[in-house]
Amino acid sequence: MYPNEYIQFLAHFHGDRDYFECHEILEEYWKKNDGRNKNSIWVGLILLAVSTYHHRRNNFNGAKRTLEKAIKIFKTQPEFVIKLGFNCPLLQDLLKERLSIITNQQRYSSFILPIEDLALLELCKRYCEQNGVVWGMNSDVTDDHLVHRHVLRDRTSVIEERNQALKLRKGND
Repeated sequence: MYPNEYIQFLAHFHGDRDYFECHEILEEYWKKNDGRNKNSIWVGLILLAVSTYHHRRNNFNGAKRTLEKAIKIFKTQPEFVIKLGFNCPLLQDLLKERLSIITNQQRYSSFILPIEDLALLELCKRYCEQNGVVWGMNSDVTDDHLVHRHVLRDRTSVIEERNQALKLRKGND
């Protein structure tokens, strides 16, 4: 019923709190399934993960900008929010609260998204358990690899992909 990538996204979001991995997993899924749609519900979830990643790093401007975009996507597509197993009004309230926290430059704290579908919740918890992660644990803000992952990762493949895209664009000019 739910894509495996979505279950992985939720498990990382609520388990190891690896928001960067959340972004990576869903971006790949989005590109394969709805890649031309910048207002896709998947983009909303990606933006939510990116915002949370920025917030944890005290990048309040980046966190605010990306969360505002996510909120806009979720507001315009409540039927998809519900299809993804969320309680739509509770999600909207939570995101408004998070936006206020970010706007007031308050410290990051871990939070749980309002998943209403108990079968989905069970799938996510089982995924966490199978991967040795505890569902709902707080983020370890002292773990530099987790908090600053985009800076510390190997970017070789990203650079290669950008260079290939640039060559293609130049070839089409």
